[in-house]
Amino acid sequence: MIGNFHNARMETASREEIHALQSKRLRAIVKHVYQSNAIYRKLLDDHGVAPDDIRTAEDVVKLPMTNKDLLRTSYPMKLACVPRDQIVEMHMSSGSTGTPVVMPYTRNDLDQWAECMARCYRMSGARPGDATQITPLFGLFNGGFGMYHGARAAGLFVIPAGPGNTARQIRLAKDLKTRVFTAVVSYGVRLMEVLQEQKETLPDLEIGIFGAEAFSESMKKKLSQGLDIEVFDIYGMTESGGVGTLGMDCTAHDGIHVWEDQYILEIIDPDTGEAVDEGEQGELVFTALTREALPMIRFCTADLTRIVSKDVCDCGRTHLRIAPIIGRRDDMLIVKGVNFFPKQIEQTLLGIPGIGNNYQIIVEEIDGVNDVRVNVEAEPGVTGYMVEKALKEALGFSPKGDVFPIGHLPRQDGKAQRVFHRKIV
Repeated sequence: MIGNFHNARMETASREEIHALQSKRLRAIVKHVYQSNAIYRKLLDDHGVAPDDIRTAEDVVKLPMTNKDLLRTSYPMKLACVPRDQIVEMHMSSGSTGTPVVMPYTRNDLDQWAECMARCYRMSGARPGDATQITPLFGLFNGGFGMYHGARAAGLFVIPAGPGNTARQIRLAKDLKTRVFTAVVSYGVRLMEVLQEQKETLPDLEIGIFGAEAFSESMKKKLSQGLDIEVFDIYGMTESGGVGTLGMDCTAHDGIHVWEDQYILEIIDPDTGEAVDEGEQGELVFTALTREALPMIRFCTADLTRIVSKDVCDCGRTHLRIAPIIGRRDDMLIVKGVNFFPKQIEQTLLGIPGIGNNYQIIVEEIDGVNDVRVNVEAEPGVTGYMVEKALKEALGFSPKGDVFPIGHLPRQDGKAQRVFHRKIV
């Protein structure tokens, strides 16, 4: 069991040790942001809280909540808590819904990121020297670099392939005996499709680490069976410091372990801001305890989840586990009075025999009223009636849509776009 840990002492620390460390680090990080950044100082002053008011981890609830709006209004780096000459790297969000979010890093921040990612790699069963093929983009998006920093820290053999050119990816994996493959979820699907088209297999591939997109249980099963690998769901975001910073599921696959020595986690009612009961679904809020350049305080992620357990896991780790993210509060769709998430559609579609891996959810606004169309790819024999019936049972209404032959809907090498909005006049 020890061989599956990167930092066995910390990953198996007692709840008492974790709490004491969280309290110590929370006191330090609140002083850090208060003393080093005028925006944070005003935020705390306006909220009526001073650094000396924070003594234990439970006092995190005294602090003001933050969100993307604070980061966007302080673009590019007005919220930074270190001098410019201490910043050695940056990454940022796509900015697809507005001003992008910039995350700066000190050297210690990069080490913290690498530590979290290395834990994820080792938790998956990766061993020093394992060939690890990294396909997320190396650029402003944090995925490729996060996987790289962690692989270096875990002592893995890094293949920095980047996205796309799937035929070359397959050749690399075969020639270099790739054991660990990292990707956004939709690229894992693309790899599986090309392997099936070429009637190829990757006999050395055993571990797949996927993230950055909604990841239903049906899709996990499909990737696991299609690639003949063990599939892991990794979690992190630009605001937390990048991929893997918040955690991943282990070989027990009973929830995502959150690195509690690095982050304090809360689950709140998104409407009231109050904590929900343990096990109840709500919005995930985190406070970064060890980041220097821009530690987020009580950041509201909009991700919806619940606490699975704080008990010791079968893998031996003591850090709490959360359920896989079911969707984002701001991604929820409302059609004909029914609230649902794109992930629910994926889960339903992949349960229909013969349905392909690619689909589109098109939200059509007609005279101010939303309707939804679901286009799918499928093998011969799958009819629109079969798809409509399954979706009606799952969602409570019948969306429109068409069935296309496999390969006829557009594909992307990076994050797949599943939801489209169309205004019909």
